[in-house]
Amino acid sequence: MDALHRSFLDHLAQTSPHPLALDIVHAEGCYLTDRGGKRYLDLVAGLAVNNVGHRHPNVVQAIKDQCDRYLHVIPYGEFIQEPQVRFAEALTALLPKNLNSVYFVNSGTEAIEGALKLAKRVTGRTGFVACHKSYHGSTHGSLSITGNEVKKYRNRPLLPDIRFMTFNEPLDLELINANTAGVVVEPIQGDAGVRVPDPSWMISLRQRCTSVGAMLVFDEVQTGFGRTGTTFAFERFGVVPDILVLGKALGGGLPMGAFISSREHMHALTHDPVLGHITTFGGHPLPCVAGAAGLKALLDEGLPGNALQMGALFKELLVHPAIAEVRGEGLMLAVELGNADRVQQVVMDCLEHGVLGFWFLSCPTAFRIAPPLTISEADVRHACHTILDALERKTAA
Repeated sequence: MDALHRSFLDHLAQTSPHPLALDIVHAEGCYLTDRGGKRYLDLVAGLAVNNVGHRHPNVVQAIKDQCDRYLHVIPYGEFIQEPQVRFAEALTALLPKNLNSVYFVNSGTEAIEGALKLAKRVTGRTGFVACHKSYHGSTHGSLSITGNEVKKYRNRPLLPDIRFMTFNEPLDLELINANTAGVVVEPIQGDAGVRVPDPSWMISLRQRCTSVGAMLVFDEVQTGFGRTGTTFAFERFGVVPDILVLGKALGGGLPMGAFISSREHMHALTHDPVLGHITTFGGHPLPCVAGAAGLKALLDEGLPGNALQMGALFKELLVHPAIAEVRGEGLMLAVELGNADRVQQVVMDCLEHGVLGFWFLSCPTAFRIAPPLTISEADVRHACHTILDALERKTAA
């Protein structure tokens, strides 16, 4: 173990007993390079962050240009900052007319926190409904509506008045009632192992929220920005939320989140009390210009369409007796092996052979495929060949 690795373990708080500890010194496109010069094909994209690839030249240039102007000047909301305004314009131009006001924050979990507060303010209610096996973040509010008790039990007490329904189960929609402030749902569940709902369930969910006056909150932190083949996943279902939550790919590779609703609803955060939601670094100019450049690249380069084509190719090629199923849409996929130990072995074998995969929090029997949306056909074929070889080596052992 070299000195840098030792210092990493000694001085940085760890999130697991056995971190991968790759020492990455460069990233470009779909590849990472470690200090020893080994290259890794990235099937993780920083967990759905680097949708336009690592260090997209337009994103890098936008960051450099903004560094020559100014960095942080004031907490969010007080000054007119053109990077914030232009990015908000670009986002709302792509969204339905009721999603026309953006509140920029620092991460997906902070955006969830803001959405919960907004739903309470607008409805005057305190209850929330979320889904079993959901994941919405690690802060206390977002953890309260996360449907994974393993992540929660050491942190109780959490928020009260939370009820959980089964994703894609029509009968459970009855849990949404006149006491419900908001219903928080991933349009496609991510860490549950990429679960795609029936369109009819999504339509019924929208109708139920409307009928009881609850706000429908879509968590698109993972599914947003082309990953599932449309700019936002809710477009697949013809259902529009009252609040949209974004993160991960939003900042073009820099830390950023946002919750988006109508101007009328957002106005509730401006009074009684004033500063009903505040953030020092939300809407920082660097993530704003990086995100705007990334969004433009996403659309100009047709990356949602590439996600559909390359996702279909993964499904076509990943055929093996050990693979029970390849679930998902676009480049948000889960390879189901039915065995957690086998998943660990295959992921580590692929890593040894230069292909980076990763796990799910709530579905240990599958591993994820979520590369940059710029991935080429040649790289998809290389990744599938490596995965199938790993499965063959596991079978032979």
